[in-house]
Amino acid sequence: MSKYTPVIGLEIHVELATISKMFCQCDADFFDKKPNSNTCPVCLGMPGALPVPNRTAIEWAIKIGQALNCTINTHSKFDRKHYFYPDLPKAYQISQYDEPLASQGWLEIPKSKLQMTNKIRITRVHLEEDTGKLTHVGKDSLVDFNRSGVPLVEIVTEPDFDNAEDVKAFLEELHTIIKYLNVSDANMEEGSMRIEPNISLREITKSKLQNSNKLQSASRRTNNKQRFELPKYKVEVKNINSFNFAKRAIEYEIKRQAKILNKGETPAQETRGYNESKKATYSQRSKEEAQDYRYFPEPDIPPIVLSDNELRMVKDKLPELPAQKRQRYSKKYGLKESDAKLLARDLSIAEYFEEIIMQIRNLNSEIRDKFEIHIANAIINKKISTDLSPEEFAQKFIELSKPVEINENKVSKVITSILESNPKQVAQYKAGKTGLMGFFIGQVMKEMKGKADPKMIHKLLTTKLL
Repeated sequence: MSKYTPVIGLEIHVELATISKMFCQCDADFFDKKPNSNTCPVCLGMPGALPVPNRTAIEWAIKIGQALNCTINTHSKFDRKHYFYPDLPKAYQISQYDEPLASQGWLEIPKSKLQMTNKIRITRVHLEEDTGKLTHVGKDSLVDFNRSGVPLVEIVTEPDFDNAEDVKAFLEELHTIIKYLNVSDANMEEGSMRIEPNISLREITKSKLQNSNKLQSASRRTNNKQRFELPKYKVEVKNINSFNFAKRAIEYEIKRQAKILNKGETPAQETRGYNESKKATYSQRSKEEAQDYRYFPEPDIPPIVLSDNELRMVKDKLPELPAQKRQRYSKKYGLKESDAKLLARDLSIAEYFEEIIMQIRNLNSEIRDKFEIHIANAIINKKISTDLSPEEFAQKFIELSKPVEINENKVSKVITSILESNPKQVAQYKAGKTGLMGFFIGQVMKEMKGKADPKMIHKLLTTKLL
């Protein structure tokens, strides 16, 4: 058994797909544009340029907070976060610190073999501006400020993870929610969603080893409230753009830090990068503390004051979220949890599935009971091409669902054989247990490999069971 328990929290940055940037009128779509062609005095931090907040970005950040079960703070403000780095033209970033837009939320994730709960606490959801982008060419570093000022939502979790598998599950669920909200394309390859795990190891001493699992279990059951002291250090791995890379980076860090701790040393509190080809992290710089950023309220932007009516209007625009859709698919259509998850994780596929159901009902065709299960199966297992329109798919499904004409004499012989093989059930049926009709039909369909009309089977069975 390991001497250490991983303690992992996440910071996730999501670029919002607004038309303009966070504090100016520059186009927020900077991808593939000529370097430094999409800038103005505001996003370049020129003296005297005044920022004006993007109302849509604020509404979308609130929407994300509501989808993550956060408390939306009716009074929040922007702050200046000071640090000097080449991609930050003002030498400070307009962000939020002690009064964010949203805080104290949670997100449930699919349970795994490793976790004791499926509820992860969300510390905060806040708005800030993105930085420029550095490109390193040989010994030179080139900076492109096209991205500078793009609206960025930061989602911060509590350190409620103790394994990389659950981190991956959380990120996948969050990514799906963001896509459902239609506030970002969340394209990880293009950097629209970036992951920064904070990782440390907590030592389990011999005296604590026995009750460690009980302690963690009790902690998780009480809404994940921490009941142990956090390690005196943490390592942040920056700007990971893949769920699998996040998982591998965490697993690498756990092994690296354990080796250092086993030597009686403490890992450095630092920021590290992840090298995808080497599957290893590498040191970038020492990690700053909050006081190092010298936060203070942004003097050029007044506080954000929200009314109950404004919050209600945003909440009314929330769509059905992935967890709600999965639950509805299971309850209403009888789908297996795994199938519901596969359909709901892509909104376009989920909408395609429901449009097919509507098309079939409109055609008023005689089809099998629980036909939705068979549609889901046809989509997931590609039994019918999803390149077809919903109407074409529905027509193809109905065509394939029609029973194959089978000689009535053959079916009659199969029924006689099944009734002779099940005398106990025949006697029970004749004694009044008519629900056994379903059993007999099922046995006949099994023997006929589904190639018979259930109505014909029911008619012949009723005659023979008199």
